[in-house]
Amino acid sequence: MMPLSREMQRLRAEHAALVTLSRIILGMTASPSPPGPDDLASARGQLREALVRHLKCEDWILYPRLMATGDAELMRITREFEIEMGSLAADFAAYDEKWTRDRVAADWAGFRRETKIVFDLLAMRIEREERELYPLADTLYASAAVLGPPVMDGSTISS
Repeated sequence: MMPLSREMQRLRAEHAALVTLSRIILGMTASPSPPGPDDLASARGQLREALVRHLKCEDWILYPRLMATGDAELMRITREFEIEMGSLAADFAAYDEKWTRDRVAADWAGFRRETKIVFDLLAMRIEREERELYPLADTLYASAAVLGPPVMDGSTISS
């Protein structure tokens, strides 16, 4: 398993990629007419893949590690983020499924409007994670690094 510090670096890099991809797509939606469908589909596909990868990393690595600390406040905050992210993930999936190539071409104004709303929610979520959750994970990592790995004295090993 990758150390938490490296996972945090990876999660932050994924945030940066999500922000960049969001800006690219929002730049495309700034135009009064749709860009080439392949360009938009490619950018949307990259964003979708990056977001899914990011959510899996949080769900499978970060949240379980934070929940395993036993710290009541950290567990409460982590659970709150987990619940909120589930909602945002479902909202993004619904948005992504709704806006097929044909539908985007048929309702460019609607796509532009909905894209702005969904991407604003994603940006707020990223900012909140960077401000509230990730510093807690960094603190957890720093504490673990100072304490060192757990020492096995034999009394906790069952045969």
